[in-house]
Amino acid sequence: MKKIMQKILYILAKKVLKKYKPEVIGITGSMGKTSAKEAVFAVLSSKFKVRQNIKNYNNELGMPLSILDVESGNRSIVKWLKVIFKGISLILFKDKDYPQILILEMGADHPGDIKYLTDLAPCKIGVATGIGPAHLEFFESVDKIVKEKRVIISHLDSSGCAILNHDDEKVYEMREKSKARVLTYGFDSEAGVRAQEDSIIGDGIEIEGMKFKLSYNGSVVPVFIPGVLGRQHIYAALVATAVGVAYDMNLVEISESLKNYKAPKGRMNLIPGIKKTLIIDDSYNSSPIPAEAALGVMKSINLPQDDKKFAILGDMLELGGFSEEGHRQVGRAVFANGIDFLITVGERSRDIGRSAIKEGMPEEVVFNFPTAEEAGLFAQSKIKQGDLILVKGSQGARMEKVVKELMAEPLLAKDLLVRQGEEWQS
Repeated sequence: MKKIMQKILYILAKKVLKKYKPEVIGITGSMGKTSAKEAVFAVLSSKFKVRQNIKNYNNELGMPLSILDVESGNRSIVKWLKVIFKGISLILFKDKDYPQILILEMGADHPGDIKYLTDLAPCKIGVATGIGPAHLEFFESVDKIVKEKRVIISHLDSSGCAILNHDDEKVYEMREKSKARVLTYGFDSEAGVRAQEDSIIGDGIEIEGMKFKLSYNGSVVPVFIPGVLGRQHIYAALVATAVGVAYDMNLVEISESLKNYKAPKGRMNLIPGIKKTLIIDDSYNSSPIPAEAALGVMKSINLPQDDKKFAILGDMLELGGFSEEGHRQVGRAVFANGIDFLITVGERSRDIGRSAIKEGMPEEVVFNFPTAEEAGLFAQSKIKQGDLILVKGSQGARMEKVVKELMAEPLLAKDLLVRQGEEWQS
């Protein structure tokens, strides 16, 4: 049934794209896709009629649904029939509100996924964010992930634009495979669109967000991103700037539009915690490189001497043969970044704790629990006023349950946390 529906959706989405001819911006990478998509939407929606992916619909079923602007039918045949009817209606009748530009995440769980998605929706602009050891269970090596992701760049024709992360060597090398115009972004001094002088606004747990200077082609403007931490949000703003430049927007227009950037849930969002603590909610997903980056952010925040830094880290899934070493790598980062208490969730994450202890972290401040709920309840008994808490883990670890246990206003969970829909509550 899934294969039949996939084929039907492909045909419907292909015909809709042929009829309305929107320009497609495809975004791929092992990390940062959703934040980049949100930032690009914030910038382009100020001047164009734009649509972005529904939820995290970025695969062979989800992307056609985003093109049709309809949610999944899940297990309901009636709902799937409505999806098909919506597609047919778009083909038979003219929708005057259909967008000029589609911003589509393109995910890859298996080899061939990006080719399938770019065959369906060839891109005008292709964005590669960063490459890391995600989905190694199916790709076996990072080099194979690179080969898969660069399809989004190599399929572009000479009228297109490739937007590449200059700071990621494997991404930057993709420029050699591009027939299109290339724009680079990053913190590197050679990047085309560049961030400089980034810093955190606020002290201790009274943090407001981040600021940085955005530069391109000799022009410089200040940018403030409230309510979040982590360079991934600055990278998202840089992607959006590069896309804006490709559409002939100037830096002032772009920086004004970035004020409308809504950081995705569960990506380094700042949430007030119980007992006057502060939570850094990074619970959407996890792999070793983003986990190390999040721990690096923790190190950069100065707390009064008596306040503590907690890292509550869940299993990192889909790492294949790299799983054990990937978790150990994060354990080393826990110790190196001065975490005071480590709480892990799941069997794989025990290697995070073992590695942190091996590096020199005292055993009495390292704990492991089988479920997120148990970890959250335990953390409640340990945290005190002024403490800073990082929560991160793969989707399957359900670390948003930890955040819900610790947030000051759990009634706001549906508005602030990931995976709060009915389908996740069983």
